[in-house]
Amino acid sequence: MTGASASRWCLGALFAAFVAFLYGPTLTILVLSFQGPEGGLTFPMNGLSLHWYRKLFGGAGVVDIWAAFGRSLRLGLAVMALTTLVALLGGYAFRRRFRGAGALFQLVVASLIVPSIAVSLGIALQFRILDDWVRGLAEAGRLPAWFPEDHATLMGLFTSGLGAHLTWTLPFGILIMFAVFNRFPVEVEEAARDCGASPWGVFRYAVLPLVAPSLVGVALFGFTLSWDEIARSSQAMGEANTLPLELQGLTTTATTPEIYALGSLTTGVSALVIAAAFVAHGLARRARRSPR
Repeated sequence: MTGASASRWCLGALFAAFVAFLYGPTLTILVLSFQGPEGGLTFPMNGLSLHWYRKLFGGAGVVDIWAAFGRSLRLGLAVMALTTLVALLGGYAFRRRFRGAGALFQLVVASLIVPSIAVSLGIALQFRILDDWVRGLAEAGRLPAWFPEDHATLMGLFTSGLGAHLTWTLPFGILIMFAVFNRFPVEVEEAARDCGASPWGVFRYAVLPLVAPSLVGVALFGFTLSWDEIARSSQAMGEANTLPLELQGLTTTATTPEIYALGSLTTGVSALVIAAAFVAHGLARRARRSPR
């Protein structure tokens, strides 16, 4: 064996070890989720069945998993839509220099540097201050008639929770669109203007179709980062927990492989979303290439 072949084999073995280290825990949880009814949380396995999945789908667990699943799904879709829209408009705006662009960019990426738990605590503190302000208005009788009398807190899934998740997903989305627009051919826009297109027409018919594949990636980032987020949700979600928070709580109370079934389910949802995006992208490319 030559020196070059030995190097390739060593590098290949190192990469295989890295992949095993990266995905080994996930595969272990997946395997253990198929334990029999008398199975435990560790190897060796005691039987092979779908018992814990049936128990999970039957709602016999410690917490209301499906309510948490629905909350995470709705929040993830909202974060995905807002991240895609703001990243597209932000990346398009930053193509041209404007006053304060540097400071605004630093603010955008700052949340990637600040520890997640600090962001969560800061958002929770901010909403507690808002709650105190609302209570003061209520005591003074200055709230509108439609405001609920039994108001407890402004914190919730689509207020503080949505804001906390956007502090995590927006910087990634905007950085992706920065890279996309830095490579964008300006000749396309110039040609569209020469053909008489309005600014909106240039954006809609010349820019948007070319950056659409990248928007799929931004959407995937937005959904998967929100779907799995724990640290930024821990203090900012309010009364209703998302699925990752419920899963984290179960790690201290669950003593059956049902928690492994839940973990496999959440991972499977992320994989299905990514697969669906790849399929949709492939179908769109085939449709564009097919003769009309």
